[in-house]
Amino acid sequence: MTDELDKLKMLMDAATPTPDASRRIENLSQAQKKFDNIQGSTSARRPTVKRGLIARLTEGAKAMLNALSYRGALTATTAVAAVALIVILPQTRDEVVAPLPWSEDRADARQESDLLVADMPEANLEEPVVEAPVVIEETIAPSAKRQGAVAQLGAADLLQSAPASAVGKFDIQHETVPAPEQNTETFANADSNSLKITTDEPVSTFSIDVDTASYAIVRSSLMNGYLPPKDAARVEEMVNYFPYSYPAPDGVEPFRSTITVTPTPWNEGTQLVHVGIQGVMPQIEDRPPLNLVFLIDTSGSMQDANKLPLLKQSFRLMLSELSPEDQVSIVTYAGSAGQVLPPTAAAEKMTILSALDRLEAGGSTAGQAGLQQAYQVAEGMAADGEVTRVILATDGDFNVGLSDPDALKDFIARKRDSGTFLSVLGFGRGNLDDATMQALAQNGNGQAAYIDTLVEAQKVLVDQLTGALFPIANDVKIQVEFNPSQIAEYRLIGYETRSLQREDFSNDKVDAGDIGAGHTVTAIYEVTPVGSDAIRNGPLRYAEQSISDDSVEIGFFKMRYKLPGEDQSNLMEQPILPGQGTVTDDIRFSYAIAGFGQLLRGGGYLGGWTYADAIDLATLSRGEDSLGYRAEAVTLMRLAQTLSE
Repeated sequence: MTDELDKLKMLMDAATPTPDASRRIENLSQAQKKFDNIQGSTSARRPTVKRGLIARLTEGAKAMLNALSYRGALTATTAVAAVALIVILPQTRDEVVAPLPWSEDRADARQESDLLVADMPEANLEEPVVEAPVVIEETIAPSAKRQGAVAQLGAADLLQSAPASAVGKFDIQHETVPAPEQNTETFANADSNSLKITTDEPVSTFSIDVDTASYAIVRSSLMNGYLPPKDAARVEEMVNYFPYSYPAPDGVEPFRSTITVTPTPWNEGTQLVHVGIQGVMPQIEDRPPLNLVFLIDTSGSMQDANKLPLLKQSFRLMLSELSPEDQVSIVTYAGSAGQVLPPTAAAEKMTILSALDRLEAGGSTAGQAGLQQAYQVAEGMAADGEVTRVILATDGDFNVGLSDPDALKDFIARKRDSGTFLSVLGFGRGNLDDATMQALAQNGNGQAAYIDTLVEAQKVLVDQLTGALFPIANDVKIQVEFNPSQIAEYRLIGYETRSLQREDFSNDKVDAGDIGAGHTVTAIYEVTPVGSDAIRNGPLRYAEQSISDDSVEIGFFKMRYKLPGEDQSNLMEQPILPGQGTVTDDIRFSYAIAGFGQLLRGGGYLGGWTYADAIDLATLSRGEDSLGYRAEAVTLMRLAQTLSE
């Protein structure tokens, strides 16, 4: 093996020529002469472009190589590398480099390097003179000019073309984006209804609610790319936003209630008690004359496009639905209140539209003074057998004159009792005082709606105008008593702000919500049967023994209402049975929306149910959707799902 290695070493030594120092020096000398000939001079200063030293050496080397043969180029390249080494080394002389281990090869290389340097002519390394940059007057915005320069030049070009003193100080200005205005929105809400133990609290009492503002606010938030505040999601308003085809009244009663009991989509072992109420729709020619006072907020906060301008467009739509004998008046408030349009017949449409078009936003918000004047005008328009209503249109920013909110509510309640009702329409976002709007509408026996688009204005002020303005029943209350022998626990989904005391149900002096012509109202309970694995509260050691009852009823439903103009309430009641009713797409879709609303509020009682489950249920139960409301709801669920991830 050793002999073979020795032979291989001998062959390699024979193939490798011995370095000839004199030949190397001669080749370098020839290369230097050719280099000098190409450059044109060896002593005079040659003209150069104002570029860096390395760039100039690179261009010279390229020109030299183009003029040489392949063999000569190899020699010349070696010379150029040596010159570059001399140029670069002085720039790094202050750096401390650890010495490499000494070897004979390093000694030979050191001798060759010394010979090479000794034979090289001294290089002229004077730095070029850099002229001051030419300043060009800017005729466009500085920020736009700088951003254009950045787009056209790479980072290396910027650094190379800028003066040395400017490197690291190149200032790029960006357009200033104004900070968003402070959000002062407030929402009327309360903590989600808690789970009730039937043996402790078998009775649930609440006022019905036909408001729809919450759903429109939720939609506005999601369409603008953010989840709504939890308090903005009032589940009952989201459910009641949609029209449902519940069985219509078939007798003398103004509405009909339909009860259905089904398994719960989100909790195995519980059931949902679904209550659907359908109001009667009178013929349009049978409705009484209408007296409307538009109370319009024209304060400075209403100047946004989705506020006063949208309000004007919305009222234009509404005018087309009024009868010729109806009357309209316009009162505005901004700093002070004033009447813009005296009572005018709806037939004089151009006069009313002209008054609307003249409205402009500006000033503070004297809301209380505006309400007082609007009611004065309404009382002057009222007549027996007619419906008189004030429609307040505002962003809810009552910042002047509202020193005593309770006194204002009492004032509105007294006007309600005298026959003048109040409805509230909200516009815009950012300073929406939803809490005040809800309180005013509830005390005024009116509906609170939020208008975020012209499409929503069409829904509220055209498609559902009759129901919003003409009540068929006042002070509608619901009370459900659950059977402790059948139901262990229950909870009402939504209606947190409409809760009543048990004794309020039979007290006709306690105010409650109204049902308008053709309105539908939905209420949903989640109940846990006795013996179910889904019971959340364990038994008590010292509690009374379970109630023994042979009845199969799981509960008993009661509803009180007053006919318009009457002071004494009427009672409707019926038992609730297991498996009662027939499940329809309307019922399933209402479950999907109820689940959606609970998810937006945190979903504390939904177990593992998700937005995907709500989307699936809503998609499968869309049913007839001629106006596209349900398809839009699915889109909003998908947005909420994405934004929550």
